[in-house]
Amino acid sequence: MSDLRDLYQEVIFDHNRHPRNFGPLPGANRHADGFNALCGDKLSLNLKVEDGIIQEARFEGSGCAISTASASLMTEALKGRREAEVAELFEGFHRMVKGEPYTVEMGKLAVLAGVSEFPARVKCATLAWHTLNAALHQADQPVSTE
Repeated sequence: MSDLRDLYQEVIFDHNRHPRNFGPLPGANRHADGFNALCGDKLSLNLKVEDGIIQEARFEGSGCAISTASASLMTEALKGRREAEVAELFEGFHRMVKGEPYTVEMGKLAVLAGVSEFPARVKCATLAWHTLNAALHQADQPVSTE
């Protein structure tokens, strides 16, 4: 179990040090901003959605290792998925990081399951996801984890 935990931590550190899909997204047609007042994480998420399918996802901002890794892993997991599928993934991810039962296949996102052991970090892990939800619903107000 210790080896698995070490592997998970290394994946999180890698996504923090070298976030995937970080930077602007020209031609984005969905956007939302998020903020975690507890630790100062800030995130801007841009999506390119065509015919209900997420073609591209990119983020910008700054935050703790958990927040950045979560946004990086999330943007990788979104590409090519239908909006309805993303809603299920959102729900499953949220349940997973809160330590609740879930039925959705998480793939690489499972590395963040250990966040459930640190309740104060759940908001860090879910900031990108709540921002995603706002972008998909084209909410005008910034998302806050408070």
